[in-house]
Amino acid sequence: MGVSQQYREAWEGYWAATSDEPGEAIWDAEAALSAVPHSRLLLPYADATLPVVDLGCGNGTQTRHLATLFARAVGVDLSHAAIEHARRADPGRVAEFAQLDLTDADAVRALHERIGDTNVYMRAVIHQSDPEARPAVAAAVATLLGERGRAFVAELTPASREVLQRAAQGPDGPPVKLRRVFEHGLKPASATEEEVPKLLKAAGLTTLDSGDTVLPQTETLPDGTRIDLPARWFVLAAG
Repeated sequence: MGVSQQYREAWEGYWAATSDEPGEAIWDAEAALSAVPHSRLLLPYADATLPVVDLGCGNGTQTRHLATLFARAVGVDLSHAAIEHARRADPGRVAEFAQLDLTDADAVRALHERIGDTNVYMRAVIHQSDPEARPAVAAAVATLLGERGRAFVAELTPASREVLQRAAQGPDGPPVKLRRVFEHGLKPASATEEEVPKLLKAAGLTTLDSGDTVLPQTETLPDGTRIDLPARWFVLAAG
């Protein structure tokens, strides 16, 4: 099926216009606030001798941390520009990066055939995907896990929209990093509360653990406090 041309161009345009400065993307929180605590939730269920694939890796901040915990780390993203960012930010080549459309079932299967059963890390990908693409994104997670892999998936809840609206209503309008998200036509927190668990279950994924959390951003509210977006996390197995 593939993603829409509009969606692909929105992400390509966003990353092409983003500098290499860490934290320039609003969601590019340091690993200490993202992959570090998330890994603590995943590792009790996961075989760390298997690889890990970071789905929607962006500029690879989280992938590089995951590479210190798992036998091999591969970051994939729809955007070619994002992958170029990730490679420039990883001169020591601690991780691998490749362009991948998660809705391309053949390409996802080819990745699984190349690296075998793998763990998956996916932070905030389903909620901003086109609605018609979301089942394929969930199915990609199941394909990559195979029988032995485990996944950590975190997705924004609708309550995040209220936080973003509050951030956008400052005296000067949306802060710069949030304004860039809107200008490129990206749609954060557009999935419903019930949609994500239904999608995961329909893809054949079993929830081993779950809970509520926030996804810290690299921008602040008008009063200076960090934007933390409400989210729900899941640890998953296929089958």
